[in-house]
Amino acid sequence: MADVHDPETRSYNMSQIKDKNTKPEMLVRKYLFSKGFRYRLHDKKLPGKPDIVLPKYNTVIFIHGCFWHGHEDCKYFVIPKSRTEWWTEKITKNKENDNKHITSLKAKGWKVLIIWECQLKKNVMDNSLIYLLGKISSK
Repeated sequence: MADVHDPETRSYNMSQIKDKNTKPEMLVRKYLFSKGFRYRLHDKKLPGKPDIVLPKYNTVIFIHGCFWHGHEDCKYFVIPKSRTEWWTEKITKNKENDNKHITSLKAKGWKVLIIWECQLKKNVMDNSLIYLLGKISSK
């Protein structure tokens, strides 16, 4: 199935998708800051440029969008009906890159935490953030 948008419209739509300072990322950052955590953002020296770096805890946090990172068994991860093969390849490549970065970070001694976009929905966000705090603080 062909793309439903002309190349110009598709290019514009894709350019509007943020990779930093997304709503889920801002929710986690504000929560951590309110709990006294201080962090760095998008450290280019680390594999995958983690969204949040907590040097004091030797921990990095990736905040993944369910669609872009292929969250298995999640209702927010649905491959589009147009250009299905292209999207499948794109998301598979994203997942491969995620795994490569996680492996590299762990090899360097970092604790890697991932929080998914769906874990920050209103009905589950409080529990997810409390769980995240516990994971940061645990050895």
